[in-house]
Amino acid sequence: MLNRRNFLTAAVGVAAATGLAACAKDDGSTSASSGGGAEAITLGFSQVGSESGWRSANTDSVKSAAKEAGFSLKFSDAQQKQENQISAIRNYIAQKVDVIAFSPVVVTGWDAVLKEAKAAKIPVVLTDRSVETSDESLYATLVGSDFTDEGRRAARILEKVLAKAGHKGAVKIAQLEGTTGAAPAIERAKGFKEVMDAEHKADWKIVISQTGDFTRAGGKQVMAAFLQSNPDINVLFAHNDDMAIGAIQSIEAAGKKPGKDILIVSIDGVKDGFVAMSEGKINAIVECNPLLGPQLMEVVKKVKDGETVERWIKTKEGDFMQDQAKDALPTRKY
Repeated sequence: MLNRRNFLTAAVGVAAATGLAACAKDDGSTSASSGGGAEAITLGFSQVGSESGWRSANTDSVKSAAKEAGFSLKFSDAQQKQENQISAIRNYIAQKVDVIAFSPVVVTGWDAVLKEAKAAKIPVVLTDRSVETSDESLYATLVGSDFTDEGRRAARILEKVLAKAGHKGAVKIAQLEGTTGAAPAIERAKGFKEVMDAEHKADWKIVISQTGDFTRAGGKQVMAAFLQSNPDINVLFAHNDDMAIGAIQSIEAAGKKPGKDILIVSIDGVKDGFVAMSEGKINAIVECNPLLGPQLMEVVKKVKDGETVERWIKTKEGDFMQDQAKDALPTRKY
C-alpha cells in the first residue's frame, strides 16, 4: 500500500508510554511561544481516539512535542469515527490552519476532504496510519511505522515462542484483529500471513479471526467467543497489547493459563503489556513505538516551508520475550 514513494527511516529510541487519555471531543488549542518573535505555526491534529495505551501515549507525545516546538495546536479526538475526523479536518480548513495532521481511522474514504484541503492550500501530513487515495499528491507525507513488517516479526517471534515452549503438533491460531479497515489491522495480518503461508503451511493455521477494535473490552469479549467455538486454540496473535490483555481475562475465566495453555504474541509494547509478560501471561511482544510527536513536528515545519518530504517509516524496533520482560521494563519510558 502506498509503495510509490521512497522510505526514510526515522532514528527513534526504543520507548513506549501509557500517557494521558485523549479527550473525548475537540479540546480547543494550546500554544507556546516559538521564540525570536517568529509567528507560531498553527497545526490542526485529528487523533483516532483513546482506544488503547498506545494511542494515549501517542496523543501525549504529539501534544508535548507541539508545545516544545512552539506550535499552536488545535486537537480533536475522533472517538474512532471517520465522520468525526472528516468534520474536524473541515473545521481546520475553515480556521485556515497552517498544516493539518491526522491519524486515519480507516484506510479509504478520504479523497473528498483531502481535495478540500488541497484547494485551500493547506498541506496534510498523515501520522501513524496510511490511506488509499486516487491521488497521492493530496497529502504531503506519512510519519509512521511499517505495520506489514510488524506482522512478519510477530510470526518470526512466534517461531521462537513455540520452540521455547517445546510445542509439538498443529498450531491452531486465533487472531484478534484491529479495527476493520484500519491500516495496522490490514497490514499486520498481511505480514503475519506472508510468513505463515511461506514457511508453516503444513502446521500453522488461523482457525478463527475477528476484530476486537484495538480495545481491551473488545479483546475480552471476542476471545470469550473464540474459546466457546474453538476450545482447542493453542496460540493467540493479537494486533495490539490491549486486546491481548482483555483476552487474558477470558482465557483465565475459561480455566486456562495464558502464556502456557494458550501462547500469546501481541504488538505494541505498552506498560501493561510488559507487566503481563513479566507475569508469564504474554509470551512475546513486537514493539510499535508511539512517540511520533518530535518527528511529526519536524515534518510539519518542513511542509509549512514548502519542502518536499519523504515518508518517515520506523522499522526494526524491539521484539521482547517473557524472559526479557523484567530486564526491559525499567528501561522503558512510561
